[in-house]
Amino acid sequence: MANKKVTIRDVAKQSGVSIATVSQILNNNQEKFSPKTVAKVMEAKESLNYEPDYFARRMIMKKSKTIGVLLPDITNPFFSMLLSGIEKSLYQEKYVMMLCNADLDATREMEYLEELSRRGVDGFIIATSAISNQMINETLRKKALPFIVLDQKKAEGFSDAVLTEDYLGGQLAAEHLANLGHQKVAILMPEEASMNIRTRLAGFQSIFPEARIIYSELSKVAGRDAARRVLEEDLTGIFTTSDEIAIGLYLGLKEAGKKIPRDYSIVGYDNTEMSEFVTPPLTTVAQPIFELGQQAAELLLERIEYPEKKWEEKTLPVHLITRLSTAPLK
Repeated sequence: MANKKVTIRDVAKQSGVSIATVSQILNNNQEKFSPKTVAKVMEAKESLNYEPDYFARRMIMKKSKTIGVLLPDITNPFFSMLLSGIEKSLYQEKYVMMLCNADLDATREMEYLEELSRRGVDGFIIATSAISNQMINETLRKKALPFIVLDQKKAEGFSDAVLTEDYLGGQLAAEHLANLGHQKVAILMPEEASMNIRTRLAGFQSIFPEARIIYSELSKVAGRDAARRVLEEDLTGIFTTSDEIAIGLYLGLKEAGKKIPRDYSIVGYDNTEMSEFVTPPLTTVAQPIFELGQQAAELLLERIEYPEKKWEEKTLPVHLITRLSTAPLK
């Protein structure tokens, strides 16, 4: 026969105080009671090996201490680094993360949003552009659920947001290629691009208004496939809107007998870990991915604590890291 589960009533009986007193002390309201009373309750809790019931505690505190995080593609190193930043900030405040990886499936993203709201998470970090503002309004705002949009999605004044200087990032990539003498340039980006990537395009086009656009999804496989289309164009410089595309493009060009930077100068975007370890090391626009996750989590926790505060939008800086994938045009 299984041992009977220890309850808060058992802790109250052993410590000689009321159930309400035990509940208050175990929920971090110890300042209301004498040190002696607190010590008795904590001693009874330890000796009985009592663990608070999660769901009962949630009903009392009106919080689950859980944050739902929606990502489009966990296999992309950008999102792995982003999650590390989110997790660090949540852990410091004793929150846990419920991760939903949509695998680039817009329908799945919307289903996850609905499911997380049913499960009673305290807030949402939305790092995907596929979920429409209308869907967010219908699912989250109607229920007064706190959320923050991140990087890929423009807040448009209806939520907190953490963004990066994407327009400047596109400009930096273009200026670098222009300073090396390149004029026949292309940008590789998804056809159905998120807001942040369209902003990078605008920054790049501010320097190269006639730049060729070659469509590629944000993956190594897509970058490799894009090499064939690159070879069909008269190009010397290429800006990829993610390092993932660039790394795939490396392989595709190598298979075609081309060398970087002898035949093509390539600039990536993100500064994920692999960019430093490919051959040649990738010149890239670095954005503070880890800090992006941290700031998003911190801003969301502030919103949970102060739901009536004014919407806040933070923009983090980017900078160019010059490595060996770019060279002066000969």
